[in-house]
Amino acid sequence: MLAKRIIPCLDVKDGRVVKGVNFLNLRDAGDPVENALYYDAEEADELVFLDVTASHEKRKIIIDVVERTASVVFMPLTVGGGIKSLDDIRDLLNAGADKVSINTAAVKDPYFIKQASTRFGSQCIVVAIDAKRVDKTFNPKAYPPENWFSDSEFKEVLYREESRFVLSTYGGRLMRAIDAIAWAKKMEELGAGEILLTSMDKDGTREGYDIELTKAIAEAVGIPVIASGGAGTLEHLYEAFVYGKADAALAASIFHFREYSIREAKEFLRQKGVPVRI
Repeated sequence: MLAKRIIPCLDVKDGRVVKGVNFLNLRDAGDPVENALYYDAEEADELVFLDVTASHEKRKIIIDVVERTASVVFMPLTVGGGIKSLDDIRDLLNAGADKVSINTAAVKDPYFIKQASTRFGSQCIVVAIDAKRVDKTFNPKAYPPENWFSDSEFKEVLYREESRFVLSTYGGRLMRAIDAIAWAKKMEELGAGEILLTSMDKDGTREGYDIELTKAIAEAVGIPVIASGGAGTLEHLYEAFVYGKADAALAASIFHFREYSIREAKEFLRQKGVPVRI
């Protein structure tokens, strides 16, 4: 069995690491390169940078952060946030990123994932899925398609009565009447090499990952799934791997504010029989 991965996530705003709850009340959490060096020494398996001010004008800031980080650490680095073009991907990979994470751009144009994976290889294309739980009261007509892509061409991904989770875009601010599980399968079909799955219901709660969501996606696709959103204890990491069937677990606060170290997390998991790289 392949080793399960522990992945710290750094939200980067204007060249600094920040942490908040549901993108609000952001607190400064230090220099991104210093954080990366710490996690490299802790033997984190990978590191994710999410550019939370990813406008065109500020793109050069994250490029600089990636270049400085890639020059001093040796773990794989994934960068996401505001990626809209093949040029954006090229610039980040040239700066030293190993993978890029794409969310809204994929929803606007699913074929962008096919173009990206064809150009750069599926191994470096991560599709980020922000999913929200829905029930019988969900009204898909309240969330117009915005003419992002042809609903008739991708009708198999559209919301239906039995859908349990739908997509969230723009950092959780807008919903799309798209079935999250069907969307994950379509992204794999179009060339995604990995899914970064965040539960918008659990994000920032520290109550644990959405195991039902994680398991449903993991069982639906054949590519690795990274569980994200809700980690508050080491037991939550264990649950994501064992019950959610995730290949990797992403966490932020529990590591950034030194509640647990990566080494503590891996030792905990190893003692409970989860294969990890130590």
